[in-house]
Amino acid sequence: MKLNIQNYTTQNNEWPQNGHHIMAQYDDEKVIVYQSYRPAIGNFATRNQFFGGPFSLERMTWIKPNFLWMMYRNGWGKKVGQEVVLAIHLKREAFQKYLENAVHSSFKPELYESQETWKESVKSSNVRLQWDPDHDPYGAKLERRAIQIGIRNEFIRSYAKEDVLKIEDISAFVAEQYEFVKSNQLDKLMIPAERPFLPEGEELQRKLQLI
Repeated sequence: MKLNIQNYTTQNNEWPQNGHHIMAQYDDEKVIVYQSYRPAIGNFATRNQFFGGPFSLERMTWIKPNFLWMMYRNGWGKKVGQEVVLAIHLKREAFQKYLENAVHSSFKPELYESQETWKESVKSSNVRLQWDPDHDPYGAKLERRAIQIGIRNEFIRSYAKEDVLKIEDISAFVAEQYEFVKSNQLDKLMIPAERPFLPEGEELQRKLQLI
């Protein structure tokens, strides 16, 4: 597994506890995002190193850079249709591009001139941005907000193949770590190392409510 793994408790003590933060594992080349799929889709992606086969290019897909938010969403890989957990090593410039083209999924009066302007932006946008409460390993809501990004049309086509550096099936790792959650041994829980990610551009950072 190519992910950098660290102890959850150690990381949690260093993370921001509130506010909007893109918590992610990243470097100068890539940003890791997560998705969960049924075996037919997940296994195809892992085997071929791109999204194809039963993967739909015609509907919006949501990516999440925050590991624990993904675990909340997929029930640690136990939900039906989300058994195969993927870590997608995404080109950093592609992730930046998604953020630059994103429109909030709910109206933000401080960012949009009017509801009508926002509605028109949503209709024409191919990237959707949503802030949700982050979650701890048990699924409890936190004060900190976590991001998820929905992509469609030309963005999902580039995401499916050319934007990807590597696709890893981390289902076995997820199942192994879930045992520590179930036994209330968070001191033994290991998860991908994450820290706040700031995209380039102060104007974009303001749009994303990061500053």
